Amino acid sequence: MKIVTIVGARPQFVKAAAVSRAIGLWNINAAGTGGKAIEEILVHTGQHYDASLSQVFFDELEIPTPRYHLEIGSLPHGAQTGRMLAAIEPLLVEEHPDTVLVYGDTNSTLAGALAAKKLNIALAHVEAGLRSFNRRMPEEINRVLTDRISDALLCPTTAAVTNLRREGIQKGVEQVGDVMYDASLFYRKRARDTSRVLERLELETGRFVLATVHRAENTDDPVRLTHILSSLAKVAKDLPVVLALHPRTRKLIAQHDLSARLGRVQVIDPVAYLDMIRLEESARVIVTDSGGVQKEAYFFRVPCVTLRQETEWVETVESGWNRLTGADPALICSALREAQAPNATRVEFYGDGDAAGKIVKYLSGYSFAARAPQRSSAN
Repeated sequence: MKIVTIVGARPQFVKAAAVSRAIGLWNINAAGTGGKAIEEILVHTGQHYDASLSQVFFDELEIPTPRYHLEIGSLPHGAQTGRMLAAIEPLLVEEHPDTVLVYGDTNSTLAGALAAKKLNIALAHVEAGLRSFNRRMPEEINRVLTDRISDALLCPTTAAVTNLRREGIQKGVEQVGDVMYDASLFYRKRARDTSRVLERLELETGRFVLATVHRAENTDDPVRLTHILSSLAKVAKDLPVVLALHPRTRKLIAQHDLSARLGRVQVIDPVAYLDMIRLEESARVIVTDSGGVQKEAYFFRVPCVTLRQETEWVETVESGWNRLTGADPALICSALREAQAPNATRVEFYGDGDAAGKIVKYLSGYSFAARAPQRSSAN
């Protein structure tokens, strides 16, 4: 069986690492039992191309070297998705896979999904069924469209399965758990043993705020970005705040002349995955607009403040571990100062830490995987 895996952004590298490792274990077992091996071909679109957002993840997570690196780079949504689609299609024709595997909600996800289905190749979507119900988010459009054309919808949570059912999608739906939870459990000990990021930044466990800001709704609006930075600066007067700054966000801060708004906030470049895990599990509270970081905060039992009006990870809010503030300065400051772990026992919403194994087992026996790709050109 041949699977083509398409990734392009930092969170997808983490998810793909878990599944690639599970495929390796599957193949070891297959060799000993005479079972069917799985050949995985990794395609990197180049959506995240900065070394701190890309290559370091492949190195640290020991992800197999991509057979194809498309080097698409940063472009407007339409141009980026279109170039990815044009580049992915011929390699799928060449490789003739049984299944195309996509992750999450990026432009790489949508481009891979469209290319697969236009060639009549089975499509599997990891993190299917997530919804923010905000159609102004590009990610929401990507995930909704991908789910509509997927054959295997691999859901991380009960809420995701329910969302699909409400949309009339039930065939091919499988609740497997969250592969990011797998990765967090697997790499946490390694991060504790090898990362020296706390010493390097002179931070004490439980005595700092970790922040990330990258979503367009926050960074492209100078007013919202000003409110967020000013709020972090206000909190930093009493408690150290470390802001891991995405290159695009850094560029926009300079463009809008907002550097002075940072005050005493400690700004750092994006860090490697193991360093990020160490920072996350050591923080007193995390403030972010990243979907993945929200979940990792929950995995590590760290309270989270989310700079959005809604989240696809509704369980984290309903259980009291996450508070939504948008870009409201008063709400951000109060949420950061008041954040503490809830008294209630934490529920494992995201599975048992073997989502990747369940995904591989499901795909290995997936009846649609034998369908051959359509090789004729479009009219």
